[in-house]
Amino acid sequence: MCTGGIICNRFFDDINKEYVITTPETPLPWINYLGCENFFSLKSNTGGGYCFYKDAKLLRLTRYRYNNSPLDNNGHYIYIKDEDTIWNPGWQPSQTPVEDYTCRHGLGYTVISSSKNDIKATQTALVPIGDNCELDKLTIKNTGNSVKHLSVYSYIEFCLWNAVDDCNNFQRNFSTGEVEVQPEINIGTAAMSAIYHKTEYRERRNHYAVHAVSTAANGFDTSRESFIGTYGSPAMPKAVKEGTSYNSIASGWSPVGSFRIDIDLELGEEKEYVFIIGYAENPDDKKWESFGIINKEPAYALLEKYNTPAKFDTALAALKDYWTHLLSSYIVDTEDKKLCRMVNIWNQYQCMVTFNMSRSASYYESGTGRGMGFRDSCQDLLGFVHLIPDSARQRILDIAATQFEDGSAYHQYQPLTKKGNSDIGSGFNDDPLWLIAGTAAYLKETGDFSILDEKVAFDCDTSKAQPLMEHLRRSFNYTTTHLGPHKLPLIGRADWNDCLNLNCFSSAPGESFQTTGPSEGPVAESVFIAGMYVKYGNEYADICHIAGLTEEENAVRSHVDDMYKAVLDAGWDGEWFLRAYDAESRKVGSHECEDGQIYIEPQGFCVMAGIGVKEGLAQKAMDSVEKILDTKYGIMILQPAYRSYHLELGEVSSYPPGYKENAGIFCHNNPWVSIAETVIDDKNRAFETYKKICPAYLEEISEIHRTEPYVYSQMIAGKDAASFGEAKNSWLTGTAAWTFTSISQYILGVRASFEGLTIDPCLPDSIKNLTITRKFRDAVYNITISNEKHERVSSLIVNGSEISGNTVPYNKDTKVYNVTVNI
Repeated sequence: MCTGGIICNRFFDDINKEYVITTPETPLPWINYLGCENFFSLKSNTGGGYCFYKDAKLLRLTRYRYNNSPLDNNGHYIYIKDEDTIWNPGWQPSQTPVEDYTCRHGLGYTVISSSKNDIKATQTALVPIGDNCELDKLTIKNTGNSVKHLSVYSYIEFCLWNAVDDCNNFQRNFSTGEVEVQPEINIGTAAMSAIYHKTEYRERRNHYAVHAVSTAANGFDTSRESFIGTYGSPAMPKAVKEGTSYNSIASGWSPVGSFRIDIDLELGEEKEYVFIIGYAENPDDKKWESFGIINKEPAYALLEKYNTPAKFDTALAALKDYWTHLLSSYIVDTEDKKLCRMVNIWNQYQCMVTFNMSRSASYYESGTGRGMGFRDSCQDLLGFVHLIPDSARQRILDIAATQFEDGSAYHQYQPLTKKGNSDIGSGFNDDPLWLIAGTAAYLKETGDFSILDEKVAFDCDTSKAQPLMEHLRRSFNYTTTHLGPHKLPLIGRADWNDCLNLNCFSSAPGESFQTTGPSEGPVAESVFIAGMYVKYGNEYADICHIAGLTEEENAVRSHVDDMYKAVLDAGWDGEWFLRAYDAESRKVGSHECEDGQIYIEPQGFCVMAGIGVKEGLAQKAMDSVEKILDTKYGIMILQPAYRSYHLELGEVSSYPPGYKENAGIFCHNNPWVSIAETVIDDKNRAFETYKKICPAYLEEISEIHRTEPYVYSQMIAGKDAASFGEAKNSWLTGTAAWTFTSISQYILGVRASFEGLTIDPCLPDSIKNLTITRKFRDAVYNITISNEKHERVSSLIVNGSEISGNTVPYNKDTKVYNVTVNI
């Protein structure tokens, strides 16, 4: 909440699980994601955004213009014409000043309302559970003392499906647009109007989009030029300005969907309308109703489900119930309410968004390139496996199917086809180990070892299918067999830091740092991957142990021990861990370097893996992080910043100092440090590093931070940047999963293990008492923790009996565990 004289134009509503915004002019567009299955919409606090079915690149229904001025250009808009005044409930795109503006971003829905000239309008948007559409309910009320005669217009601009082709292949696209219109049709008991976008349906497509309204409209338009005007703008469409519709039928150019509804409102009268934008698909043998007329039966079935405001309200209630149930898997209650709202609501919600989107579609990712990342999706799984274990299981199998037979993998794949993206290919040598990380997290959470027997293709070729266990084996063996001169893992094109390109040597503008040069260099090595190898190699050995593969387990542990020694021998720089060795076997991330002397990644991950703990090196590394990398806005990725471009390092040195990978605060790996601090038992420091990038604790500096104060961002500008503290790339970041892992599993200390549920909190002095409700497998754990002595757990009281250690063994016959922890 805003305090101390700050104008309060934003706040958390914890009871309703909403973030409330009371000005449309936020520092940047503050958005929400609608949808949790196959149909998704991005929705800003002023109504901007777009929607798509399954794949933001290949099946995009509506257009959005990135990097445009004004910001947040195109959306699913409602215009209200009140005599000569034209305005929007969300202020954009007309930017007509409004009163009483409020946006409430909830879990899977957004409510935008405002008032103008004694008219209150509320636009509530959601994607319903089980259907492929966005619903927008308009509630409009006369709050004045005279009758109102209004015209209301909807407006969407259709994308011609493939979002890349849509924005560059104009020689074709200006001639392909087609629509059908039903000005009035009875759907069930309701009269409706519907527009059908059927571009390319005449040939290779079997799907179309439908835009409809829950009343018989007074007019429509499907030609952008007719509705907007040849030189017009969405800020003041020609049709709205003139108070008419032209009933235009798009033929080529740019198809749109707009309905006009003329409304008379008596004093105090309120009316409601439901607007629908949906996706419909037909079997190839049932595409047509008659020659040239699409088969509308699937559209009719969809429209009948949501053709009244009451049906909309039912869908909203079902959506809220869905999220309440889903987020009940992990609930904390303590005196720190900012902590509670992040753990219980917003962090887990963001983890679910990353499950759905990976890195494909946001206000920073255009949805036309990256698709689903191999590494990204494996890491994201850490944050949602406890919520949707069945979906996590399928995600693991999908990811594994993009692996090559040698254990390497496509770096990305398309969500629609689930095939690897050949444009960027493979060669990111950390990728294989992330498959072990994600699978181990699933096995601990569910105890479902049958997944290891599932036959999974290599390179999406089912003729090459092998059990998932074989995929894990080849993942581990890939790193084992790709070591450099110092017996550290070869880095390939890059590791987690896609911008550390030690085999690239790009000197020509426009070349991709990730695909230029050889993917396999025989010299450049990564200390970060070595830390991964130790951490996830031990987890793979545990899996082998449980699977009864004793010989393989022993071999794996031997390899892990060798890597541990290699890191101490060749990866320690005296006060911190080295980052890498370049293609000439020169140190990267060393005190010997002029710039880039220390990197965050190996400090966090090596200590997480336990490397150097018993030798006292882990504490030194963490001390160096605090001394050199820490700032008031979070921990920078490296220091000092690179002041010039280094051919031998690649993209990391291409950014201006303080931005992105060149000494920015890369939020994704800040929680690695938080976890590492719990490994060395520095409780207060672990929580301090957690809070520095946690949105709820940053709300009052939103004018500096700029991105949404309810979700994590990928990057914050570092101390070398002109805009120190400014965030970018919100929502779709591994920060979400890793911060939830950090706070829920290591600081609060409740985490799944192979044996059962481990309870090992590492609480700061500021947290005295807390309770946690954790659903684990098929049981509920009610955990009460008293933090009076600030020590670690040595025993637990479970259902009235004391047990030694900090793990509650799993018993399939016990459904409720009451656990007391006295620290």
